[in-house]
Amino acid sequence: MNYAQLFHYYEDLLEKNGEDRENLTYVFRELKSWSSLDFLLHQNQEPTSEDKKLLEEIVAKLEQHVSPQYITGKAYFRDLELKVDNRVLIPRPETEELVDLILAENSRADLSVLDIGTGSGAIAIALKKASSSWQITAADISSDALDLAKENAEDNQVDIEFLESDVYSSISDTFDIIVSNPPYIAFNDKDEVGLNVLESEPHLALFADEDGFAIYRQIIEGAQPFLAEDGKLYFEIGYKQGPGLLKLLAQHFPEKRSRVIADIFGKDRMVVMDNG
Repeated sequence: MNYAQLFHYYEDLLEKNGEDRENLTYVFRELKSWSSLDFLLHQNQEPTSEDKKLLEEIVAKLEQHVSPQYITGKAYFRDLELKVDNRVLIPRPETEELVDLILAENSRADLSVLDIGTGSGAIAIALKKASSSWQITAADISSDALDLAKENAEDNQVDIEFLESDVYSSISDTFDIIVSNPPYIAFNDKDEVGLNVLESEPHLALFADEDGFAIYRQIIEGAQPFLAEDGKLYFEIGYKQGPGLLKLLAQHFPEKRSRVIADIFGKDRMVVMDNG
């Protein structure tokens, strides 16, 4: 049995188990540091005993619905490589769009930014990497997540202040931008979450009370003392949450402009509050 046949056999098993076929190739290539060409050139060869063992180990983890990035120990976000494990959510491409939006709409060199619920540090590190003169503070309720985020900041050679904080509990400064990709999945929407997300990613960072609005409400209700006069709020949201978040913002910041922005797939994904 050559590599192509062995992969096909295992991919069929994974598909029957509710997993994406392509995850096997992704994880194997990452762990082997193989390029697409390397992988292609091996297709008609007989697998080594080491590679057979590696494939068995990968398949066993994927069948347990472990996310591929947790198996490789890393995730890619914009031009960053970040360490990830089950202390933090795996950064998503949709969140890259949130970072791109912030950078596109804010050109000042002296901005201060607070990232609430930083997790792996993806948003904070990406912003600092792109705008090195910005002052970035990254907060999370999880000390375990912060430990990993600090490692990622060191690895990517950026200077960020990290704080263990339940929303604003340890925050004292004011900021030009407050950004958050908080837990926003309603517990009733668990069936919309992929198995490997549900089984292996931290529920503290996924689910929120009040139909997913609990953390948004805390951030918005408490934002006033921590926002500069022209301060802005940026949120990643679930695709059904735009109208509810606009209503919440209008209640607490009636003089401000709030808008919903779709992602590249046309789904509501971001909400911004600013001066218009």
